[in-house]
Amino acid sequence: MSVINFEQTRRFPYADGISFSDTGAYEQIDGVLTFAVDPNSPANRHIVDLNLAPTDESGKVRFRADLSIVRPVNPELGSRTLLVELPNRGRRRVIDTFNITGADATTSPPPGDGFLFKRGYTVASIGWQWDVYQDDILMGLEPPMADISGEPDPGQTVVEIRPNQRATTWLLADRIHRPLAAANLEDPNAVLYVREFEDGPTENVPRDQWRFAQETSDGVMPSSEHIYLEGGFEPGRYYQVVYSTSEAPIAGAGLIAFRDVATFLRHDSEAFLPGMGKIDQAIGYGVSQTGRMIRHFMHLGLNLDEQGRKAYDGLLPHVAGARMGSFNHRYAQPSNQSYPNWGHMFPFADTELADPLSGRRDGLLTRLHEQDAMPKVFYTNSSAEFWRGDCSLMTTDPQGRADLEPDPNTRSYHFAGTQHGPGTIPQTSEGAPEGAKGAHAFNVVDYSPLLRAALVNLVDWISDGKEPPPSKHPRMDDGSAVDRSAVIDTFKRLPEQATPDPSKLWVIRTIDLGPRADEGVGIYPPVEGDAYQCLVSAVDDDGNEIGGVRLPDVSVPVATHSGWNTRSPETGAPDQQIPMQGFTRWFPLTEQQRLANKDPHRSVEERYESRGRYEQLVRAEAEQLVKDGYVLEEDLELVVENALARFDYAQSLVSEPLPAGDD
Repeated sequence: MSVINFEQTRRFPYADGISFSDTGAYEQIDGVLTFAVDPNSPANRHIVDLNLAPTDESGKVRFRADLSIVRPVNPELGSRTLLVELPNRGRRRVIDTFNITGADATTSPPPGDGFLFKRGYTVASIGWQWDVYQDDILMGLEPPMADISGEPDPGQTVVEIRPNQRATTWLLADRIHRPLAAANLEDPNAVLYVREFEDGPTENVPRDQWRFAQETSDGVMPSSEHIYLEGGFEPGRYYQVVYSTSEAPIAGAGLIAFRDVATFLRHDSEAFLPGMGKIDQAIGYGVSQTGRMIRHFMHLGLNLDEQGRKAYDGLLPHVAGARMGSFNHRYAQPSNQSYPNWGHMFPFADTELADPLSGRRDGLLTRLHEQDAMPKVFYTNSSAEFWRGDCSLMTTDPQGRADLEPDPNTRSYHFAGTQHGPGTIPQTSEGAPEGAKGAHAFNVVDYSPLLRAALVNLVDWISDGKEPPPSKHPRMDDGSAVDRSAVIDTFKRLPEQATPDPSKLWVIRTIDLGPRADEGVGIYPPVEGDAYQCLVSAVDDDGNEIGGVRLPDVSVPVATHSGWNTRSPETGAPDQQIPMQGFTRWFPLTEQQRLANKDPHRSVEERYESRGRYEQLVRAEAEQLVKDGYVLEEDLELVVENALARFDYAQSLVSEPLPAGDD
């Protein structure tokens, strides 16, 4: 096995030892795993630069990763199901998500409603990201470092800067992570580029206007970890700094950690964690960044370890869209999400097919099928992943001319009318990543019940062979998948509605990263070519999406809910999209309000008469979702309560709410 040590740092009763249904009490075990992997093993052949890492006396490459386990004290009472989380940017959130705690990331998540633990799942979170600043809350990886000293041209790295407020200094990192330091503060080959919008033309910023430095109370001081721009980085513009560095952490070690922690807990845990109990099936879960990492893991065919053992029976990449990411190339900074690199390249769909734009032939699942290592896979996405330019490529051909036949081992579910993360009330237009703000207040639809059902359906498919509900997403053959411009035209008719400039929408293009791209060494900026087709869900007369799984918030609406939003004017570029956020715009409650606002939507009172009537309609929709398998029976009341909470919130925004009616 590749795990050669587990250093336990703490072990304690989880949630003060409370009992969860028939499973009983849980405990939490935290520590650090040490891996020793063979750089020459066929199982590791796709990990970039692993062959350049130093080895121990047995020829193995060593690295360490944080591990946190929450498991039944008595494993015989558990379900023998392991759920492994790839923490998004170091934050363990899987328990918070599925147990709907509403809490911020912590060292020990609160139990919420106990959803995972009542089912007897063992939950593990594995550190995988080399640039996370590890602490009690944030989990990370201590990677092996590649020795690139013998290479005459080891390549360059790139950092993207997307300011929402003016600043003169920026860390040489994506998000607030460990930077890759500039090797030479006077690097004559370093270049700072800028674009007016994501897909706009690239311009060079004159070298005498910027330097590797930071502004401090003592003035502008040289710094190998920062970039300083005279006059400041302008909000709403997109900057990229390309430079040389001597540091080469092997980011792909995180992919190995994800694979080998599963086989360790399934087969080898007795060596360092006696009494863990038997595991019959393992599910891998990632959200957003780590959902894209799971897609990368799949494409590389990494589901067999060095002993040929299958790591995961099921995978659940959530809100990942059709892309992969910055997880396995030289100088990779895994939190990069928009700069075009290997994560933006074909393939996007399960099906192996020829790409008429890039000339390549591939499929996301090709290697897994060749190795007979295919897991069951559920893809779950919000509307935001469609609007950012890539998600429809999972289910249509690259030119958006036809629907693709799904792989029999996968399902794809679009949560209609939702944004990247579950919506909440009270509504706000602030709090998005990196200080981004929306022109409209953010989307309030909470898709958590759909995600919980997806997990249970995936486990049942693996353990009992129970066929899950069919895929549900925008399609070309029924007219529910359309070009984004058609939806924008619909919204332009609404009063005081901000819409993005169609010419500045995000797109995915073919890219050429240079002659060493297959080695994981790129040139920046890459040469960009033709754009892939982007389709989104068509909308009904209310502006709500018709493709995908529609919660009652969308099918019996009191508002329009979208997966896109535009930037607030105070953060610059108000004609451009804000990443990942949607909006909710409430319907007029009364006819008088509708006329006063010149709102074309029917008023809430005309639609529903009373709260009681609204609840009846919501309950009927929720019951149908349960019947169809997209919502669990136990979550029916949660779905109803969520819709009613939003109905009541809309009522609270006016002075004269509608009558309660009969409940």
